[in-house]
Amino acid sequence: MNEVFENNAAITSIRNFYMNYRKVILSIAALVILMISAYLVNNQIAKMNNLEAAKIYNKWIAQETETDEGKIISEELFADLISSYKKTGYGNIALLKYASVKANNGDLESALNYFLLLKESTEGIGGNKLFNKIASINAARIMYAQENYENALTILDKYSSSNAIIHELIGDILQKQNKLELAREQYNLAKEKYTDDTSISIISMKISNLTI
Repeated sequence: MNEVFENNAAITSIRNFYMNYRKVILSIAALVILMISAYLVNNQIAKMNNLEAAKIYNKWIAQETETDEGKIISEELFADLISSYKKTGYGNIALLKYASVKANNGDLESALNYFLLLKESTEGIGGNKLFNKIASINAARIMYAQENYENALTILDKYSSSNAIIHELIGDILQKQNKLELAREQYNLAKEKYTDDTSISIISMKISNLTI
């Protein structure tokens, strides 16, 4: 009898709790269902976008560009990929390849624009940290070559304690700004993090060339 009474009391307590907080409970349940539904829908959309991006990307890299017609088709495929699917992995790879080609061909302004676009498209939730880092470093290098030192430092600020390459690049920029003591600090950090003798030797020469 005691067990039956306790069970009935527990059921009554639960029912009373539900009746008192029914609106709150139903609202939370609806919110959870909405969040799960949104996640599933977004996941499905992402998969579909990746499939479409893969088709365009494969056509783009397979396109011959020896003729004027081939170049036009290649540019159209790239534009389609970037305009619709730049946040996909294929869009990121395409932007990196395209920006690198522009840089190698000496078109630094176009290369910078595409590296910045890659940086922008890989930031935030769901972004790609590796591509964002690569884009930031390359954009900063171009800005350094263009003597746009302040913007280069701003871009690198996010990764200022990252690795030897970035410390060295920041040191190069600071040296150009005649901030020699700060440059020395960055070079020393780079020297500590480099593991190969060639890079260490280059950094040592940069340090010895600083005049305070």
